[in-house]
Amino acid sequence: MSKVTVVGSGFVGATVAQYLADNDVSDVCLIDVVEGMPQGKALDMMQAAPVHGHARKVVGTNDYADTKGSDIVVITAGIARKPGMSRDDLLKTNANIVQSVAKETIKHSPDAIFICVTNPLDVMTYLTWKTTKLPTSRVIGMAGVLDSARFQAFIAMETGYSVQDVRAMVLGGHGDLMVPVTRYATVNGVPIGNLMPETKINELVTRTQNGGAEIVSLLKTGSAYYGPGRSVAQMVESILRDQKRLLPCAVYADGDYGLKDVYIGLPAVLGRNGVEKIVDIKLLDDEKAALKKSADSIKENVDLMNKLLVAV
Repeated sequence: MSKVTVVGSGFVGATVAQYLADNDVSDVCLIDVVEGMPQGKALDMMQAAPVHGHARKVVGTNDYADTKGSDIVVITAGIARKPGMSRDDLLKTNANIVQSVAKETIKHSPDAIFICVTNPLDVMTYLTWKTTKLPTSRVIGMAGVLDSARFQAFIAMETGYSVQDVRAMVLGGHGDLMVPVTRYATVNGVPIGNLMPETKINELVTRTQNGGAEIVSLLKTGSAYYGPGRSVAQMVESILRDQKRLLPCAVYADGDYGLKDVYIGLPAVLGRNGVEKIVDIKLLDDEKAALKKSADSIKENVDLMNKLLVAV
C-alpha cells in the first residue's frame, strides 16, 4: 500500500489528502505544527470514507516519526499570499519553513520522492533538492500542471467548448514570467489560433499569468486550493501508478532548453522513479527568450534566498 505524507494541513494540504484518499491513490499522513488540526481533518476524511466508498487510511499527526516510510512527500507548508503580496514576498519566511520540513521528512523517508508546492515554488523546489541532497529526479515542483489547467479552463470558457477537449502547456517559472506556449494549445487538435483572434489569446495568456493573484483578490483572506490540490494529486497518481504522464513540472534543468542549474517548468514524464525524462519540444526564438527570462528571475531569487538562509 502506497503512503503519501502531506506536510501542511491547510486548505491545499487537506485538499491533496482528500483527493488521494477519495480516488484510492494512496494512504495519507497529514502533518502540521498546529496541534489538533491535522488530526481533526484526517478524522473528518475517515468519517467521509464510508460515504465515498474507499478504504484508504488518513492519519493526522504533529510528529514526523509518523511519516516514516512514505513513498512521496508533498510539501505545502508555508504562509499563503495575501492581497497585494507577490510570490517573491514570501521568500524568507517560507524558505525557513521548507528547509526545516525537508530536513525532518528526509530523516524518516530517505527513499521518498518530494513534490514541492510552497511558494515561491521554483525556488522552494530548488531548496528542497539542496536540503535533501536527493537525485534531481526525485525532487519536483508542482506548478506547471496548475498553470496549464488554468490556461485550459480559460480557453474553454472563452470558446464555449468542453474543457475535456482542451490541451495546453505552460512552461517557465510559477509567476508573472510563466510561458504559456500558445502554438501547442488546441481544442481536440484544432489550434486555438483558428478559434479566436490573437488579441483574445494574448488576454488569456495574461489572465493565466495572473491566475493565482485573481483568486487571491477575490477571496481576500486566502489563496487557491482546489486547483493546486488536484494538480498535486495528478502528479502523485502518475508516479505511484507509473502512468508515464507527460506533465509540465518544475524540474532541474542541466542543459535542457539551454538552461543550467535551475528548477523551472518544463515538459516531464512522471513515473515510478519520479522524473523519468525531460521532453524537448521545439520552441521559437521568442519563446526561448521568454523561458530564459523566467529562469534568470528564478536564479536571482535563489541567490537572494542563499543570502537569507544561514545554510542551504
